[in-house]
Amino acid sequence: MTEQTSRLTQSIGFLLLPGFALMSYASATEPLRAANLLAGQPLYDVTPLSLDGNPVSSSSGAIIPCERLDPTPRHIVFICAGGNPSALGSPDLYAILRQLSRNGVRLGGISGGPFILAAAGLLNGRDFTIHWEHSAALIEAFPHLNPRQARFVLDGNRITCGGGVAPLDMMHALISERMGADFARRVSDWYLHTAVAEPAAPQRASTAERFRVNHPVLLNVLEKMEAAIEQPLDRGQMAMYAGVSQRHLDRLFAGYLNAGYSEVYRNFRLAHAKRLLQQSPLSISEIAVATGFSSTSHFSRAYAAVFGKSPKQERR
Repeated sequence: MTEQTSRLTQSIGFLLLPGFALMSYASATEPLRAANLLAGQPLYDVTPLSLDGNPVSSSSGAIIPCERLDPTPRHIVFICAGGNPSALGSPDLYAILRQLSRNGVRLGGISGGPFILAAAGLLNGRDFTIHWEHSAALIEAFPHLNPRQARFVLDGNRITCGGGVAPLDMMHALISERMGADFARRVSDWYLHTAVAEPAAPQRASTAERFRVNHPVLLNVLEKMEAAIEQPLDRGQMAMYAGVSQRHLDRLFAGYLNAGYSEVYRNFRLAHAKRLLQQSPLSISEIAVATGFSSTSHFSRAYAAVFGKSPKQERR
């Protein structure tokens, strides 16, 4: 590599944590490979990294050889994490990330990666996002932080992304930032990525699509249920909020969802509890409180009735 070429090349590291999502990793790295091919020169030097330099296995079992993570300055270091990111951090990792930040390295998190940045204290006062599956655990662990449900967020020297195929959109933005919109469009076309999403585009399908209903009152109620997990609203409060009678509210749930108000709300709360059991360090009693149950025993009975195992078994 000539001196002029090395000056043109950006060094980008991807710190892979055990169980990282292969799709997220490929969606982030493949556009960089295509950019090198289309430019006919190495615009990006991509290096997979691990904390100890050993290979890392993805959630699908694919094993990626890695180099050791150290404080050597790079242009960008992305953290790719999935599964239970709260269990993947360590004081050594946080120390290296903070050193990289002091060295002027732009730091990014993909899927559950922003959780690691938050645990290292590197997202304080920042605009950021995280995969919606990990959002609840992050908010419980770091209540002073407020992730956005965006596909990706660029905030100066912090880059965060929801994962999945969203890194394709994020890399389009980063390549455009450096090489111009026309070149970035050529890279996206290489992968038939014709519909590049805006950063603030939603991570999940709308409530109407997920529940296959289009009644405005019912949609409003379902969205309120998802937002009010820790302090659930009873039927009377929800009916007042929606501006309908309790009887009409019951008819909406029976007619459109073939289920009662309490059953649907309970399932929302238990699904939230399952994510916290799998991804957060909170105790079972703390999760019971965080999901609006009056006691740990009540929570355990409700959880076992729906999922066929106790919260303790789920955590094991």
